[in-house]
Amino acid sequence: MEANVDIECEGGKIERNESAWQPLLSKNRVNTSSQIAIVGSNVCPIESLDYEILENDLFKQDWRSRKKVQILQYITLKWTLALLIGVSTGLVGFFNNLAVENIAGFKFLLTSKLMLQQKYYQAFLAFAGINLVLATCASVLCAYIAPAAAGSGIPEVKAYLNGIDAHSILAPSTLFVKIFGSILGVAAGFVVGKEGPMVHTGACIANLLGQGGSRKYHLTWKWLRYFKNDRDRRDLITCGAAAGVAAAFRAPVGGVLFALEEVASWWRSALLWRTFFTTAVVAVVLRSLIEYCRSGYCGLFGEGGLIMFDINSSIPDYNVVDLLAVTLIGVIGGILGSLYNYLVDKVLRTYSMINEKGPTFRVFLVIVISLLTSCCAYGIPWFRECVPCPVGLEVECPAVGRSGSYKYFQCPPGHYNDLASLILNTNDDAIRSLFSSLNADEFRITTLLVFFILMYALGIITYGIAIPSGLFIPVILAGASYGRLVGSLLVSFSNLNVGLFALLGAASFLGGTMRMTVSLCVILLELTNNLLMLPLMMLVLLISKSVADNFNKGVYDQIVKMKGLPFLEAHAEPYLRQLVAGDVVSGPLISFSGVEKVSNIVHSLRLTSHNGFPVIDEPPFLDAPELCGVVLRSHLIVLLKGKMFTKDRRLTGTEMLQRYRASDFAKAGLGKGPKLEDLDIKPEDMDMYVDLHPITNTSPYTVIESMSLAKAAVAFRELGLRHLCVVPKTPGRPPIVGILTRHDFMPEHILGLYPGIDKQK
Repeated sequence: MEANVDIECEGGKIERNESAWQPLLSKNRVNTSSQIAIVGSNVCPIESLDYEILENDLFKQDWRSRKKVQILQYITLKWTLALLIGVSTGLVGFFNNLAVENIAGFKFLLTSKLMLQQKYYQAFLAFAGINLVLATCASVLCAYIAPAAAGSGIPEVKAYLNGIDAHSILAPSTLFVKIFGSILGVAAGFVVGKEGPMVHTGACIANLLGQGGSRKYHLTWKWLRYFKNDRDRRDLITCGAAAGVAAAFRAPVGGVLFALEEVASWWRSALLWRTFFTTAVVAVVLRSLIEYCRSGYCGLFGEGGLIMFDINSSIPDYNVVDLLAVTLIGVIGGILGSLYNYLVDKVLRTYSMINEKGPTFRVFLVIVISLLTSCCAYGIPWFRECVPCPVGLEVECPAVGRSGSYKYFQCPPGHYNDLASLILNTNDDAIRSLFSSLNADEFRITTLLVFFILMYALGIITYGIAIPSGLFIPVILAGASYGRLVGSLLVSFSNLNVGLFALLGAASFLGGTMRMTVSLCVILLELTNNLLMLPLMMLVLLISKSVADNFNKGVYDQIVKMKGLPFLEAHAEPYLRQLVAGDVVSGPLISFSGVEKVSNIVHSLRLTSHNGFPVIDEPPFLDAPELCGVVLRSHLIVLLKGKMFTKDRRLTGTEMLQRYRASDFAKAGLGKGPKLEDLDIKPEDMDMYVDLHPITNTSPYTVIESMSLAKAAVAFRELGLRHLCVVPKTPGRPPIVGILTRHDFMPEHILGLYPGIDKQK
């Protein structure tokens, strides 16, 4: 890729007539970094987003002409969109929970009814058959309609907010499949959660509202088409991601902190206020819907399945032994979490080879995992002995003919199967049972061990198949089971009950896999409504993250890297300090004059996939060549489409400012702007000239060629740039050395240029 080639793939190798332009570089280096990545379960081209404010003459004229009423309208619309995002995400979150609870509830009720009649084979066929149908429907939606909806979507949202875009990441079809595929996948009994996909769902809703709907699906709202730039859309999508967490966990503050700590690459105080407002709206919507469900209008399970693991009846009173136990849980969580990440990475790489063969293979893989999960869920409890029901329970034991904590399975009257009570239940109910402290002996130690191994293994092999799937719930299930296991072993020495140990185990495993601290702590506290656990929660999260960081990166960071997304980290690698900006600039550089011949522009656009071109003013307009700025490919296409050409080289800025407005050059939704193929340039037009000054960003960010590459990388990320101009250190040379893009900071490009560099220094 050349110096000013942005990360965009045209699908083939471009043959260049290099004699058409004079290279300004001493080296003819070409950046060959990959310009494609895996989005969901599909391989597709990627490109950068323009988070920089382009200060050209049209923008300045538009800004100066704005009245106070228009500015007020712009601010009001931002808050209105935040309100709409909160309401929409809250409704979708409630619908997801309600649908999963009722579909899964019907499945478990039917299975239980058949088992009560001792029709065990028919019960298995019904259980596995319903799971298979639901799983197949989810995979068909994902494989054929929106492959970008596979997985949790958090890595893709994180990459988008870092400045990486790909077709269909936030498309309406992705939103549709994310919602219904998540419902079907979770109801099918897979060890996945609907919480991760809710983050992606919230981001899709924000994108759909922010761009004024979708022309493709005839869903357009003209009054919402105000945010025609990536910068405003980035803020809305950040609000959407936070709203997704708030809707999934009923954790509004946790949602804000999750967006800040995990997904957002840029943050400011104004965005904090809007994000907090959005999550507050989600909380109000969910609370209102819960009150409605308590009247019995929400189907089989009353409250719509909204998570609330209430353990506030337990007052933690801990001693030195408890602190040692908490430390042990933190260490175990860090080790198991890092191993989990390692195995997930290996499984995803294996599945990617299967997914590449086509949608049929993706569906077949889902069917295989579905049958395996059904066999494990129904078959393994048969090897467990029945447990007598405890005396004095407020709930029915065993639960006959309905969903409950004490599953009848194949047991005689007065007994229950403790492993079936965990496996043959919704994930949310299983977590409630593990967090419960009402009966310390509800689950035997061997049962907890088997359940932990099962959740650990199934969680690893399930993530990566072609269904929307989140990692939060599998990790919480596995962590809570080994936390309760440790609590059961230490019950005679500890002042903490087994429910609190389960909560700490879940926190340690979350910290070991996802490497978040503040947001996870707040989410778990909001989930359990137990503020007294704050000190222990903080301790276990810090320990698990510190231990796991010694082995590998967080699971989402690993997935971003594995998918090939060119993510820019907050801190530059140490070896970048050994290089300067001029060392990695690629070439040949293609530039335009301030008033350029139409044929040169058309040929440049056809022969390259560049997204930014330097504009250099030359005689007769100036005495010596001077960098005017940078012009974008999309703006050049709009300008050529308007055909405002002249027969001689002259400035036409005044006429152009009268004809065009800044909105004419605004970015269309999902990149659906005019294409080069749409231009109708006649042969007589090719010899004419066009003035590029009005659409040229005259204040591009520049660095001197001797600047440390580490400094340049940090500046590039912090400023949210797409192009960074490199200018010469000494006079008498061309006014620009090259342009740095995202791929020029990627390790594979730099280490390819300098394979002998010491990566540790």
